[in-house]
Amino acid sequence: MNAICGISPEMHLEVTMLFEEYGRLLDADRLEDWTTLFLPDCLYEIISRENVEQNLPLSLMLCDSRDMLDDRVYSLREANVFNIHYDCHIIGPVRVTAQDGMWTATAAYSLFQSIQAGETRLFSVGRYHAELKRVDGVLRIAKMRVLVDTGAILTLLATPI
Repeated sequence: MNAICGISPEMHLEVTMLFEEYGRLLDADRLEDWTTLFLPDCLYEIISRENVEQNLPLSLMLCDSRDMLDDRVYSLREANVFNIHYDCHIIGPVRVTAQDGMWTATAAYSLFQSIQAGETRLFSVGRYHAELKRVDGVLRIAKMRVLVDTGAILTLLATPI
């Protein structure tokens, strides 16, 4: 048991692997599979650090269930028009703590995007703040708050971060 975080090395590895899978599925444009990492009654939010620090509730993206995430993915596939791009998530070391049958996990991320014209740029930097639950033996995301360092997104925020 890790005395600092109150979790076992095996649990830390499992959470780290969940974060890796999260980024891998987004990078591979497997959004339909990405939504399965979440519980049915999940919360997914992208919010700027400035709004959090000023206690302003406005999110850049907010989905309060897996059904909403699935609807967003469906609209990306069928209705929305946005720049075709390729994502590359770099997710830093994960810090995990346990409390009352749930786990919280945080990690810094950097998201690079490459467009078809050959340009690659840093799209977003921030932190993931997740609440995780084990359901039927599988670790799932109950809440994911993506805290972006700036609310100034250079292009349309179409896909999840």
